[in-house]
Amino acid sequence: MTSPHTQTFEDAITVTPVSSHEYTTNLHPDWTIGAVPHGGYTMSILYRLATTHFKHTHPTRHNSQPLPISMQITFLRRTAVGPAVLTVEDSKLGLRTSTIHVTLSQDDDSKPDGKKRTARVVGYITISDSVSDVGYSHPSMTWGLYPPMPGGPPEVIVRADDVKLSQKDGSETSKWKQTGPTHWSKFRKVEHQCITFGPTNEYKQPGVLDQWARLRTVSSDASAAAGNGKWTNETLPFLSDWFPAALEEVGAEALSALSSSSASKPKIPPFWYPTVTLNIDFKKSLPPQGVDWLYSRVVMKSVRNGRMDIEVIILDEKGEIVALCSHIGLVVSIERNTSGRKYGKDAEKANL
Repeated sequence: MTSPHTQTFEDAITVTPVSSHEYTTNLHPDWTIGAVPHGGYTMSILYRLATTHFKHTHPTRHNSQPLPISMQITFLRRTAVGPAVLTVEDSKLGLRTSTIHVTLSQDDDSKPDGKKRTARVVGYITISDSVSDVGYSHPSMTWGLYPPMPGGPPEVIVRADDVKLSQKDGSETSKWKQTGPTHWSKFRKVEHQCITFGPTNEYKQPGVLDQWARLRTVSSDASAAAGNGKWTNETLPFLSDWFPAALEEVGAEALSALSSSSASKPKIPPFWYPTVTLNIDFKKSLPPQGVDWLYSRVVMKSVRNGRMDIEVIILDEKGEIVALCSHIGLVVSIERNTSGRKYGKDAEKANL
């Protein structure tokens, strides 16, 4: 049975047990930005690692339904397309919550002969389950987005492998316009995996970015099952780190500050926005069958000395909080991404 988030995504986050606390995975080229796998996609692999670890090594804990409720992840070094080793340390095994320390390691690409393995991503994941995760709720809490979102998701025409604005929401009076994939999608392959819509200029609100998104997976493997998918719990880490319109604004301002004299558009984006840390608090589980739309409110308070803070609030169509996310990211030259690496067609030829 095909997963709601599509078989393409399922294949890209596959985790295979090697022993009780060691696993393997393969970072897929379709989920990259240049030469580096996307950080949110990498965190979706770690989400799958957490659930796989408890089902494989601690099958009786958490009612056999392990559910990550928080992730605190640090990106130490660039990851790379290809094999990776995942290790787990059981920091605490409890009745209501358990916490594990996870590490994603890969062979050191600067030492191809030595095959020295280095940690690329580390962090903590806290696990609970739907049976144990119960207690007092505050139904009268009146928190809401401010300013309010411009409106619900746009009306779209859904095709077998694409989603387009309907004639109504593609008109000049529409509140929404498509913001991704962008013109950089050949370099940032991950852009093809999600379709995003943001407010038109008339409805754009200062200081915030509003985004409605749908999962649409694409695969370079012609035999893979791609197409429109639904958001599931395992896709949330990816979405928490995906807001192309916000980063385009940062990049445009940074490029303007450099006073570039070139009038032509470069073939690849001038900047890379690597994640340093990303914390996610999962507030609400999505239904097993998934959902079509999720909304993100993205706020940046300061971009200083090439370092930026990013807050992301993910809501469902009912306006209920699904996840709260906090980032520290960098704005660096794109050479920091591609230096010493092959990417795109060159990387595909190298792997033949």
